[in-house]
Amino acid sequence: MLEECALPYVLRPINISKGEQFSRHFLAISPNNRIPAIVDPDGPGGRPISVFESGAILQYLGRKTGKFYPREERARIAVDEWLFWQMGGLGPMAGQANHFRHYAPKKIEYGVDRYTNEVNRLFGVMNTRLAGRDFLAGRYSIADMASVGWVKLAERMGQELPQFPHLNRWFETIRARPAVKRAFAIRVEAASAVDMHDPKVRAVLFGQRAI
Repeated sequence: MLEECALPYVLRPINISKGEQFSRHFLAISPNNRIPAIVDPDGPGGRPISVFESGAILQYLGRKTGKFYPREERARIAVDEWLFWQMGGLGPMAGQANHFRHYAPKKIEYGVDRYTNEVNRLFGVMNTRLAGRDFLAGRYSIADMASVGWVKLAERMGQELPQFPHLNRWFETIRARPAVKRAFAIRVEAASAVDMHDPKVRAVLFGQRAI
């Protein structure tokens, strides 16, 4: 969204494998100790504002810029429906499929099948939705931006995009956009260097409790 809107930004990586998400400074921005989060120094009234949760961030930037988030109510509802569909369905289910397929210490067939099949179902929902339309809510919007990163990881979730021709066409169209190419090209070295077999790393990432 930042690239699409040509907004200046500074990327500040948070090394979640080392627990940087639990720092007092970051928790003041993102109380759920999760990424992403943003701080806009030019927020409402000219004062800084922090926003956490990707859906809330996309809506905020859409209202701020007037781009990719329509003002007309019916069109906005369509975008919100598919944005929340991603937040409540595609993202969580794809995340669980990725976990059980790649990070679970023991292979649990039920978990693998449960979430792999659910991602397959959700890809089917998208495929049906995209039959006869270019994007999820009609025009390219924050709803598409929210979903494309998960579809990009289809193979890790045990999915073959060519089996979903409308979804595959949608994905190829979006990733050909110059702004998306720039965003996909961003690499965070700290993230790629994480040893997921390190017990300390796994405890930080997968062993969190309130008490």
